[in-house]
Amino acid sequence: MADIAIIGDKDSVLLGRAAGLEVYFETDGSAAGRIIDRLAAANTKVIFITEPVFEAASETVKKYKSKPFPAIIPIPDSTGTTGAAMRNVSANVEKAIGADLQF
Repeated sequence: MADIAIIGDKDSVLLGRAAGLEVYFETDGSAAGRIIDRLAAANTKVIFITEPVFEAASETVKKYKSKPFPAIIPIPDSTGTTGAAMRNVSANVEKAIGADLQF
């Protein structure tokens, strides 16, 4: 398996194949969770995941939040952002420095 993977709907992640990413077309949260577990077991370093799938697979994502790998990074899908990526970044910044910079 590749060191970097991307999970989401076909329209949103297909371009990842051209960039050399391991691409998984999945929109179901539980199925995406199984993919994340499989990628983690194969030592994948970074998993990009579209925001709707990131939210749907939140239980699996939580398991890896405190581990260094894989880094699970939400990205907007082809329809736009839901704000999940920004909330994730804000939460990580607040945890790292102890303050909410966005108020």
